[in-house]
Amino acid sequence: MAAKIKKGDRVFVLTGKDKGKTGQVLQVLPSENRAVVQGINLVRKHQRQTADQEGGIFTREAPIHLSNIALADPKENKPTRVGFQVKDGAKKRVAKRSGEVIDG
Repeated sequence: MAAKIKKGDRVFVLTGKDKGKTGQVLQVLPSENRAVVQGINLVRKHQRQTADQEGGIFTREAPIHLSNIALADPKENKPTRVGFQVKDGAKKRVAKRSGEVIDG
């Protein structure tokens, strides 16, 4: 299956504690159907001190399920679903809301 959400995309959170927020995708985990989004789904991690790393409590982003995020429409800046079009032999992602091509 082709990737509908990729690293660097701007996405909206549809459900959960961060509903309504937006962020940029830092990493996509296709085998788990999850993505790490900047500033979204923050968790506190207790880290033990090691020889090369300081210990303490750190805040970091945890992966969020792909069904709970939607791509931001490049034209209207609102959540949209993603479709695909083949033009001149190249497969492109297209925003369903506006019909705008997402990747150049």
